[in-house]
Amino acid sequence: MRYVIAALVAVVFALAATYFVSTPIASAIMQQWLFQDPDTAARLHVLVFLGSNLVGLIFGWFVGWKLGGRLVRS
Repeated sequence: MRYVIAALVAVVFALAATYFVSTPIASAIMQQWLFQDPDTAARLHVLVFLGSNLVGLIFGWFVGWKLGGRLVRS
């Protein structure tokens, strides 16, 4: 049951990161540099976007793991 709770919380955190965090962070980082090649700019934008989603997913997993640990009986 602990794994199920951790997975569900991780998905919720990843969705929240996608909607509220990833786009502003990726856009802010992209505005700091000028790019000659649009492909390079797109690759960096996707890398930052997916990286911040991954951080949200991992953080959500740890939160869900701790939350699920409180609900498990020994």
